[in-house]
Amino acid sequence: MNIIVSTIDKVLNWGRANSIWPLTFATSCCGIEMMCASASNFDIARFGSEVFRPSPRQADLLICAGTITHKMAPVLLRLYEQMPEPKYVIAMGACSCGGGMFAGNAAYSVVNGIDKIVPVDIYLPMCPPRPEALFDAILKLQKEIKKESILTRKEFLESHQLNLKEENGILIRKDYDELY
Repeated sequence: MNIIVSTIDKVLNWGRANSIWPLTFATSCCGIEMMCASASNFDIARFGSEVFRPSPRQADLLICAGTITHKMAPVLLRLYEQMPEPKYVIAMGACSCGGGMFAGNAAYSVVNGIDKIVPVDIYLPMCPPRPEALFDAILKLQKEIKKESILTRKEFLESHQLNLKEENGILIRKDYDELY
């Protein structure tokens, strides 16, 4: 029976890895590079991701490209929750990975990394990352998808479970004070 399950996992993962449909979610300069990746010069279609979805219910990859403010954090979380399982996240750009030039005390309104809101699979920390770097991140994600099992994905999500609360209209983790 274990052979059948592993074979089914292999076939499903092959199909998932080669048809990743990203969600259109760009908030700043990294969004221009993400759009450039789907242009004819770079052609993201080679990786099975040619159709950027306008609805989270049709996407399985959230490429968060750009700065996320505290006001935008609930929207990002809502979009992530509306995506069907299995869902993956690429944090594209220094701002979405760790706040970028707005980190720390530089700007009070910027979230210092989207991993405080949603679990991130691949980090792409450049400012702004070139389309080739996005392709590399997609290829790494495809390798991870091909290796995963139904059980390992569940363990990943449980280990990255975030307990979020809202204070004064700002979405933060319940253990925020312990982290910082």
